[in-house]
Amino acid sequence: MALPIVAVVGRPNVGKSTLFNKLVGQRLSIVEDTPGVTRDRIYAKAEWCGRQFMVVDTGGIEPQTNDHMLAQMRRQAELAIEKADVIVLVTDVRAGVTANDIDVAAMLQRSGKPIVLCVNKCDSIGEPPMEFYEFYNLGLGEPFAVSALHGSGSGDLLDAVMAQFPPEDEPDADAERIAVAIIGKPNVGKSSLINFIAGEERSIVADESGTTRDAIDLPVDLDCGKFLFIDTAGIRKKSKINESIEHYSVLRAFMAVDRADVCVIVIDAVTGFTEQDSKVAGYAHQQGKASIIVVNKWDLIEKDGKTMQEYQKKLAQDFSFMSYAPFLFISAKTGQRVKQLYPMIQQVAANNAMRISTGRLNDVLAYATARVQPPTDKGRRLKIYYLTQASVKPPTFVFFVNRADLFHFSYQRYLENQIRETFGLEGTPVRIVVRERGNDSGTKS
Repeated sequence: MALPIVAVVGRPNVGKSTLFNKLVGQRLSIVEDTPGVTRDRIYAKAEWCGRQFMVVDTGGIEPQTNDHMLAQMRRQAELAIEKADVIVLVTDVRAGVTANDIDVAAMLQRSGKPIVLCVNKCDSIGEPPMEFYEFYNLGLGEPFAVSALHGSGSGDLLDAVMAQFPPEDEPDADAERIAVAIIGKPNVGKSSLINFIAGEERSIVADESGTTRDAIDLPVDLDCGKFLFIDTAGIRKKSKINESIEHYSVLRAFMAVDRADVCVIVIDAVTGFTEQDSKVAGYAHQQGKASIIVVNKWDLIEKDGKTMQEYQKKLAQDFSFMSYAPFLFISAKTGQRVKQLYPMIQQVAANNAMRISTGRLNDVLAYATARVQPPTDKGRRLKIYYLTQASVKPPTFVFFVNRADLFHFSYQRYLENQIRETFGLEGTPVRIVVRERGNDSGTKS
């Protein structure tokens, strides 16, 4: 099931970004005592009482404005509200109920979404100030006194937000499907690939880039298995994102990656590798997703007997940061090799979720360290006591050693390659954690 989405909205300078940072536990939004600092929506995962959800920070809403920038910010907030499961309206107890608060509250009520009213800047200990009670006049039910700066009251606020979420144990019809995000920069043929898979014009296809504005889910049942393909808007460079609706498209693309089991990274065979391709792939890599690099429009390339081999060699250099990802050369237009994609998806998804016993891992470790001795420094030799797997998606391995500073990156890479070679972890990143014996803190790579 997709994570619930909580949109944090309100007029400018009421402390939305401070509250957002408090909820997600890190300083992602810029906080300044100046209206309009947050212009783009920022989103991050948060957790409360064991339940994860997405929080979206928005720019301040000015219901009546002729200022172009404020109008764009309002439009972005409206887009966030449209897709949110719960809306947190943030107000300022020091300013009291303003005309803009009333207008924003009316706009939110028209959306029909559950609304939780946060009265921010109640920073004093004890009972909230008398001004707090006038916020009942907004007609949004019980307000919650919160100090986003200090965190007080945020627990009660989150309890009220979670009460509006769908039940966590609600059956998910797509739970047994492999979720596959089709990602890439604009106009590389993502929607054409989805249409071929669907066997119909499920997505709008046009030569102009940016046609797909939202993520589109396509359940597909095949003899080889069940899939849920997610078509996403192209992920653009920030400098290229001009329309407010484009910002939300990028948000949805990143969220599609977050909920996918496998990312199919589509690049244009004619254009070749670009910097933006590396950023798209880099996000999937950072999130630990199984990945396949699909080279589309292969039918438009003039070929000889070595064309594919040379093209793949060049791409292997371009995608050196994710050397584990397999390549597939296709034409979404003609359907060339598209059917080969399904077993590849199943294989990389299985590898991403593979769990290996400690005994088998340590057999590999013993063989690898006998073959290539661990490094030394000033008479001290690295000792690796044992190896175990901590988690999956992606496979994460913990090495217990005598000294972490002796476990050089090159030797880590050697051991990772030995594990990959033995267990065939194609298509999935691998995480390595190094822990000194008796030391709970580790270094991760």
